[in-house]
Amino acid sequence: MKSQDNLDLSNISNSTIEKVINTLSQKYPNIDKDKITRGVSQTASMWHEVDGTEMDFIKFCNDNFISDDTKLDEMFSTIQKNMESIAGNMNQINLDLKEKIHLDKGEISNLDMLFGSYDPASHISDDFFLNKIAFIIKLNFPHYSLAEKQKLGENWTRKQWAFARIGDAFLSRVPASVVQDEANALATADNYIANYNIYAGYLVDDNMQTYFPQDMKLITHWNLRDEIKSQYSNADGLKKQKMLYEVMKRIITQTIPEEVINSNTYQWNPFKNVIYKNGKEVKFTSEPNTRYQTFLNNFLAEREVDKYNPMFPTAMDRTFEESLEIPEKDVENLFVELLSSPIAKQVGELIAKRLGRPLEAFDIWYDGFKSRSTISPAELDAMTKKKYPTTQAFEKDIPNIYAKLGFTKDKAQFIASQIQVDPARGAGHAWGSEMHSQKSHLRTRVGKDGMDYKGYNIAVHELGHNTEQTITLHDVDYYALKGVPNTAFTETWAFIFQSRDLDLLGLKSKDVNEDNLKILDSFWSMYEIMGVSLVDMKVWDWLYKNPNASTEQLKNEVIDVSKQVWNQYYAPVFGMKDEIILGIYSHMIDYPLYLPAYPIGHIVEFQIENYVKGKNIATEMVRMLSQGKIVPQIWMKNAVGTTLSVEPILESVKVALQKVQ
Repeated sequence: MKSQDNLDLSNISNSTIEKVINTLSQKYPNIDKDKITRGVSQTASMWHEVDGTEMDFIKFCNDNFISDDTKLDEMFSTIQKNMESIAGNMNQINLDLKEKIHLDKGEISNLDMLFGSYDPASHISDDFFLNKIAFIIKLNFPHYSLAEKQKLGENWTRKQWAFARIGDAFLSRVPASVVQDEANALATADNYIANYNIYAGYLVDDNMQTYFPQDMKLITHWNLRDEIKSQYSNADGLKKQKMLYEVMKRIITQTIPEEVINSNTYQWNPFKNVIYKNGKEVKFTSEPNTRYQTFLNNFLAEREVDKYNPMFPTAMDRTFEESLEIPEKDVENLFVELLSSPIAKQVGELIAKRLGRPLEAFDIWYDGFKSRSTISPAELDAMTKKKYPTTQAFEKDIPNIYAKLGFTKDKAQFIASQIQVDPARGAGHAWGSEMHSQKSHLRTRVGKDGMDYKGYNIAVHELGHNTEQTITLHDVDYYALKGVPNTAFTETWAFIFQSRDLDLLGLKSKDVNEDNLKILDSFWSMYEIMGVSLVDMKVWDWLYKNPNASTEQLKNEVIDVSKQVWNQYYAPVFGMKDEIILGIYSHMIDYPLYLPAYPIGHIVEFQIENYVKGKNIATEMVRMLSQGKIVPQIWMKNAVGTTLSVEPILESVKVALQKVQ
């Protein structure tokens, strides 16, 4: 998809580019002409009038092209060293400026928001093009397309991969003002979602009865969803689940009273959509499409970024080709293959049988395949609150958690020493380090009486992220290769840790069918999140075709697409049409186009879990992650011997269904 507003600002003619390529090729006959062609062409594509004339461009290329391998290695070392310093210090500034927004440290003032939305790195691209650092890098470390990386990368050395990743820097020339506007939109969305809580103890039914503890505060959508999940082990859980689903639908349709968002002033009947004060019904104002205005603001910010991205001219291109490094069509095909499988109906029938009732729409979050489904939420809460009364208690226990996962004592102590645990204002997240001398940060919610099970479950998930972040910084041979192929792969390790949360509490399952239940649980999780991701992808595609859409039109489109995806892939399994539950995910508002990373992460997780059976998970984790940031398909071949595929999970489910009834 190409943006119609993309700006071609290069002022270098094709004849000049050809002239420089020929001159350098004749001057350095031992250098591969392809490398020269790439470097010169890519440098020219970013050269604007402000950078100089065509004669200046010719002189720059002749003066700055490096032909000597030793000098190129020296340049590479300098770039790596300085990039780590810049990234690390900018990361620390971001942590400091966003502290009040991300951590539970009192009311957020307007000044806090201004500091939190400031992007200290917004001028780096501008500065490095103007001082020619970006051009020196582009000239000597050319960029390779995703297709080229996948074809050539299997035979590259580690250094060649590191050189290629240096070549992925400065692929666009986005002005600082546009970068800052994007940061403002994202910070506003983050604050909106972080403070979107529902006081569950103030929800009432038609008889003015409430089902939840008075102090229960649930952030959308994470805690609302997790509370629905937790109720599968309760005899009276169904009525609570139905009530929370009504809340979700009110949020999606924006018929929710503004007065009940992040407030316990009123009681609210979400079925009739009525609020009460002191037992008397009072008037209210529905949320005025704020959810969709926030979504739209993110899109509009990305549209401005589009104009300065000749290689990746839309947010979709940047998500799939640049960030995930898996083409959008390939991602969609993976999702559709699983969603369309007749196996889904068989699993749905099994769930209905286990529940003893027809499926409800919110059963996309059915949690009964997990061991914890037999343990009451109150028991789990009591256990985690006692074990982790504070964030410090969880942080102190991290080495013990690692020991249970199979890490050596020294490795466990080292990784734990690189992680700091903080109390989250929102649902929780992991914030990685960008330099060797810094720590990564784990954020999760901790109540006054300790960490409840939801907080613990999230903390273990985030610990998976932090562990990956630490290993891929400290165990990868080149800084340019630090990290994982894409965000899906860090989600993979978060899922792997999270799936072991009960084991880490010492609650070993005695179910002989545990392995088969895990397979069914993995499938159902993929089935749910793939549909949600398709909704996100389809809405963004629609926005690019309708860039002048209003918030009302966007809201209607999200609802319509949610129904379409539901009707195509879920209605045949659930037996009901036009459900809108797939539109509830907060990521659509807070983390633009992040959702597709989750199902990819689940696919990778399943393939890794299959591979590590009978092996030490910690040893394998370090081995796999030491590859760093190479393209996903090659990473997978090196890690487990095969590329990304949903075939393993589909085949495993067929077997599991025969053994679990």
